[in-house]
This record gives sequence, C-alpha cells and structure tokens, in this order.
Amino acid sequence: MTSQKTMIDQTVRHYRITTKLGEGGMGEVYLAEDTKLNRRVAMKFLPESLSSDNDARELLLREAQAASKLSHSNIVTIYSIETSEGRDFITMEYVEGEELDAYCRAKSPSLDEILGLATGIVAGLIKAHQMGIVHRDLKPGNVLIDADARAKICDFGLAKIEGVSKLTQSGSTMGTLSYMSPEQALGSEVDHRSDIYSLGVILYELVAGRPPFKEPNEAAMIYSIVNEQPEPLARYKADVPEELQRLIAKCMSKRPDERYQSAADLRTDIKKLKTSLQSGKCEELSDERQVPRSIAVLPFSNMSADPDNEYFGDGLAEELINALTSLQRLHVAARTSSFAFKGKDIDIRDIGRQLNVDAVLEGSVRKAGKRLRITAQLINVADGYHLWSQRFDREMEDVFAIQDEISEAIVATLKVTLDGGRGAAHVARPTTNVEAYNLYLKGRFAWSKRTAADLRESIAFFDQAIAIDPNFALAHVGLADSWSLLCSYHILAPKDSIPQAKVAAAKAMELDPNAAGAYEARAHVRILDDWLWAEAEREFRRAIEINPGYATAHQRLALLQSLTGRLDEAAEQIARAQLLEPLSLIIGCDAGLISYMGQDYERAVQQCQRVLAMNDGFGVAHFVMGLTQEGLGDFEKAVASLHRVKTALGATTVISGALGHAYASAGQVDEAQMILEEINELAESRYVSPYGVATIHLALGNKDAAYEALEESVTQRSVWLVHLHLAADPRLAPLRGEARFTRLLQLLGLQVR
Repeated sequence: MTSQKTMIDQTVRHYRITTKLGEGGMGEVYLAEDTKLNRRVAMKFLPESLSSDNDARELLLREAQAASKLSHSNIVTIYSIETSEGRDFITMEYVEGEELDAYCRAKSPSLDEILGLATGIVAGLIKAHQMGIVHRDLKPGNVLIDADARAKICDFGLAKIEGVSKLTQSGSTMGTLSYMSPEQALGSEVDHRSDIYSLGVILYELVAGRPPFKEPNEAAMIYSIVNEQPEPLARYKADVPEELQRLIAKCMSKRPDERYQSAADLRTDIKKLKTSLQSGKCEELSDERQVPRSIAVLPFSNMSADPDNEYFGDGLAEELINALTSLQRLHVAARTSSFAFKGKDIDIRDIGRQLNVDAVLEGSVRKAGKRLRITAQLINVADGYHLWSQRFDREMEDVFAIQDEISEAIVATLKVTLDGGRGAAHVARPTTNVEAYNLYLKGRFAWSKRTAADLRESIAFFDQAIAIDPNFALAHVGLADSWSLLCSYHILAPKDSIPQAKVAAAKAMELDPNAAGAYEARAHVRILDDWLWAEAEREFRRAIEINPGYATAHQRLALLQSLTGRLDEAAEQIARAQLLEPLSLIIGCDAGLISYMGQDYERAVQQCQRVLAMNDGFGVAHFVMGLTQEGLGDFEKAVASLHRVKTALGATTVISGALGHAYASAGQVDEAQMILEEINELAESRYVSPYGVATIHLALGNKDAAYEALEESVTQRSVWLVHLHLAADPRLAPLRGEARFTRLLQLLGLQVR
C-alpha cells in the first residue's frame, strides 16, 4: 500500500485518489475516481498505525456492515469494503458538502432551517432503528450537509446491531462523550433512545451556539451528563419558542423512558413545530407533554415545638414517595436523592433541575399531641409557580387519610393515572394501629442515621411497634435492615446480629409475601451469612419485579454479580441504580468498588470523584479511592486517603487493614506492624474481622499468617469476605491459583477465577 504522504494521484485497485478530505483517530478519508464505474467516491482508510490493529479493523468492518444494510437519502451509502496491500478501506458515496458544525458556523441557520436539518437526521435515524441499528456516535462531525442542504448520517463504526452480541456489551463508553446519553456515559446498555438523546444535544448546540455541558475533564463531564440539567436555551438565544425548549428537553431526558420513544414520534413533533414557526402561530405539542411527568417529594419540615418530631415529616414524605411510585408514566425521584436536600437553603427550581423532575412537593408538619397541621404545595420547576397547595387540620388517627388526600390531589394536578385505570394513588395501610406506625417512623428515622447508637435505637422502636402490632410486616423489614447494618458496619459480630436479621426477614416475608423490602432484606441476609448466591439473586430480582424503582435492590444485586464474577452484568446493574438514585453517595461508591474489583482503576477513580464532588467528607468514597490509588501504584495518595477515612469514621479492622496493606506495599514495614498492633488492641474492646489482618500479613509476605486469618474469617462468616469480595479483591492476587486459596473459595461456593 502506498504511504499516506504519497497517496494523492495514486491508484489503489481501480480507484484513483485525487484529494484528501479529512482524517480522524480512526480513519483517513479521500476523494477518488472509480475508473470502472466512472464516478466519484469517498474512500476511508484505517491509519497506517492501526492497519495491524484487529480492534480497529473490526470497527471499520462494523461500519461497513451497519451502513450497507441501509439505503436511505439521509444516510451515506456504503459501496464496498476492500483490502489492498494489507490495508483495509471502505468505499462510499461522496457527499459534496461539509460537516454539520462547519455548515452551521458558515451559514448561521435560522430556527426553521435548523428544524429542517433535524427532520433529515431523524429520517435517517428512523431507517436505521427500523433495521435494528443504533448509531451510538451521533454528533455534528458524523452528519454531512450536501449541496441541497440535505443532512446525511455517516460513520456507523460504533453502531450496535440487533442480534450481534459482540456489539452490545455493557461497560463500554466508546463514542464521543459530549454527545453521549447518561446510560452510555455510565457504560450501561443502550438502545435507539440513546441516539435520540444525542440528537437533542446536537439541537441544543445548534440553537444555543454552545454545548449543553462543558467541563474541564472527563469525570466532571460524566457527572454533569448523568446528574445536571443544561441551562435554558433562552439564556443564549432570545425568543426561543417554549415548544422547542420542551422538545429538546424531552430528547435529553436523563431517563430513556421519558424521552421520545421513537424517532418517528420525534419527527412528528419537529414537523408540527416547523409548521407553527412558518405560520407564526405556535401550536402546542401533544397534551402528554404539557403536564409534569416527574416529581420529587422533599422531607416535610418540622414546625412543632419539639424537635424530636422531625421523624414524622420524613416519614410522611417517604410514604408519599412509595404511593406515587405506583403511578403509571410518572417518574418519582427516589428517597435518597430527594432527602439529600434536607435542611439546605436551595431554590426549589434548582432542586428540581438537579433531580431532573418537572415538579417538587414540599410541605411542613406541626404536631401537637394528637393534632396535626400539614401544609403541602406542589411547585412547577419550570417557572417556580404553585400548581397546588392545601392545608390539612386533622387528628393523628387520620394520618393515612391525609396521605391519600395529598396523593390524590397530586394525581389530579399532574393528570396521571394508575395502571389499570384505578385513578388514584393510595398509601398502603401497613398497620391499623397509629401508635405502631408512629414508632415505625421513628425507627426508620433513627436507622437512616447509620450510627451505632442510632441503629440500636431503631431496633428498640421497631420492637415496640411489633409488640403493639405483631403483624406489622414493614416493622419486621426495618428490624432485619437494622440488624444487618450492625453486622455490615462491624458494630457487632455476625453471630450476634445475623440470626436476628434472619428471623425478622423471614417473619416479614411470612406476613407480606408481596413486599419488595422483605425480599431485599432476606436476599441481603443470604449474601452476608448463608452464601446462597443463586437464592439471593432470585430474591433481589423478585424485589425489583415488585418495585422496579427499588435502587437498593439493583445496587445489592450488582454487588452479588461482581462477587460471582459477572462484572459486566454488575456494571450494568449498578448503572441502573445510579440512574434511579443519582445523588446516592453509597451507590456511587459501590459503582467505584465494582470497577476496582474488575481492576478498571481509572473508572473507579471517576466514580469516587463524582461522589466526592457531591460530598467531599464522605468517608466510604475516600476508602474506595484509597484502594484504587494503591491499585494504580500511587501509595502516597493511597495512604493519605485511607488516613482521612480513619479520621472520619474511626478505626475498624477493614479501614486499618487497608491502611496497613498500603503501608506494607509501599515498603513501610514498621508502620504496617504498628497497624497490626493497633488492631490487636481494638479487639479487646469490640469485634474485629480477621479479613483486614489477612491483607496486612499478605502484603508483609506472611502467607501462612494471611491464610490463618482468612480461614478464621470464613469460620466467623465475616461479612467482609463478601463486601470486599474474596474472589475478586486485587490485593489477594498473590494467593490465586494456590490449592489452599481455592479451598477457601469453595467453602464460600465461589468459582475459581
């Protein structure tokens, strides 16, 4: 093959190359004369540096295979894929014109012309999607504008083709980050709605003259794509029709099920809007898009004289979230995300934009004896105006009726319906006893604080609620959750906590076989103690089937999948949890932990950075960051991060063990030995897991001592065998392949990797 420098005026097979049209990281494009058919063609070659790269050759083949299936006036036609002197190239239709971004810079098209270009792009997408092809890299550089101002989509090198499994793997973020959908940026599974998101970004950029998100680095960009809303178009261009703003916002919704569900639906609204602009009468789009389709419920403020009544406002908000979640076509921000704004003086519109919702419900509670005064107001995020507000003066015994009244008013205001047309969202009656319900709310309030004292207090409240109403299933779920966390946080030994969690989870399941929380609680126990991986997975999936928006079930299923070696599935599952709970710090940390276990350290760092951008003091994020920094060989930063965790959360075996391992790996043996002594002292006053001890001994080269500690961890059923994944923990790599380590894995029912 002739080298790049001398290709002009050369002939490759029967193509005479005349001009170089452009180049990028994955291809060089030339204009050539097809001497056999007497026509001009474009030829795309792999760069010489990639001519022997099998992955690059595969991408070129994908492009040819994908585009060759498509024959449409808005898609560049592929003629052939060929090889000459070991260098692959494809021949395609030559489009006399320029790329979309260059065209728009030169012409400054009007809104009507922008919509005309969008109509052509959408028409090409309709054809591709009908053929089961998702482009996955739609951007201005991959749209050509010909001499007739017609848009033509090109470069299907990253296309996902239906039925071709190797092109549908999760965990991949190949493409151009600025135009990626949230699910693609997170490495999750994508479908045709990802292309619709990318087109929304293109339209935003054409109208505003700038991209919707502009960040200094990749981690910050991914965070913005997943969590933040772009500025309103009106900030950059005056007199932007409201309907155009809505159309683009719908294309760019964070959740795929809130976007246009097909390119054909999008084309209908673009044509309608284009007609309206030409006539000067802005015709509204379908009514479906005129009402809010997403809502966040904030904790109700405590206006009582007694600050201890704060639990009631939190509980009221949580019950309303649970009721509204059952509504068809209404996205409800999850509890963790909504409660992240508790006590913060932030404008409601900013909260709504951060949570990607159309409306926000806020309110207050004044509780005096058995009397309640509850105020609630539903606020439209777009303009800050009230959609509905009401005050309720009732007796405590009427609490469920009040919750029903509020949820029914929201339903009427938002014009949404329940599955099956039942017409209202009712709060389930978990108990008929108001006193038991009150104690349950107090228990959940204490449980959410996650400290040793609060977890013990939550158990006391749940026990009191159960004493009043033994059939109160949710109280048993709360009890199981509290005992499990006492074990997970190393406050109690497994033998002192897990049996109680098992009993409570089993009782909850017996009382309410359709409670998603009961399935999740029992599955969690099966992971921590029983090591029944298949049974736990079935119960996590049953919890998700009952409540698809149950982010914690997705999160813990992801951890289970990573433990059993299915890291691609785990990455997809944790990404779903992140989409449901974008502001959850612990879910973000678990996303980082899963990447760490797969030794994808760069992605783990990105996940931790996102969490720390939200809360720089969150210790778990610094813990995962420290593990990852050690994996990258940056021991100084790893030690600094782990010291910060120890200061924030106190000394535990796992934190101290990680710090000791980092010291030993860095050659600081004396410091590692001091950590071992510290752990021995800690064991005199509280439970310590041998797992952390094992990691230090291993880094110090004491294999026998490491094995003894790991075997003791198995005997004690230490939860860190699961949380830090014995089968995948990179720090245990020196033991893999040894018979003694294989026996440990077999005891846990895990396969050797």
